[in-house]
Amino acid sequence: MKQICTSLALGAVLLLTSFTAQRGSIEEVISALRSGNASKLASYFDANVGLTLPDKSDSYSKAQAQLIIKDFFDNNNVTGFVLKHKGEGAGGSQYCVGTLQTSAGNYRTNVFMRRKDGEEVIKEIRFQSIE
Repeated sequence: MKQICTSLALGAVLLLTSFTAQRGSIEEVISALRSGNASKLASYFDANVGLTLPDKSDSYSKAQAQLIIKDFFDNNNVTGFVLKHKGEGAGGSQYCVGTLQTSAGNYRTNVFMRRKDGEEVIKEIRFQSIE
């Protein structure tokens, strides 16, 4: 009986820590957006990531996407990010929608993450100018 209780307790702890880890990654992505930290944001990129910017839209390798995001953040001077909504989709995927605030104007931002090899990765990120 003691062994069963110990196994249940251990299972509950593992289950709770897995939910905490999963939720933490979207929070880190939001933090990177708020600070305009391209390298921190890119650390969550999948091997290939879909990027949509006002002047381009394509699928890029992680390294290419990091350079493009860095250039975008540098040229627009990020001043903040206001989260509008976040949630979970099928299979443990996560997403968030918000407004990226920059010196050049605001951008509606959508981030789509998925679970891959036990980690959350950004599969797609979109920045659409708000006029």
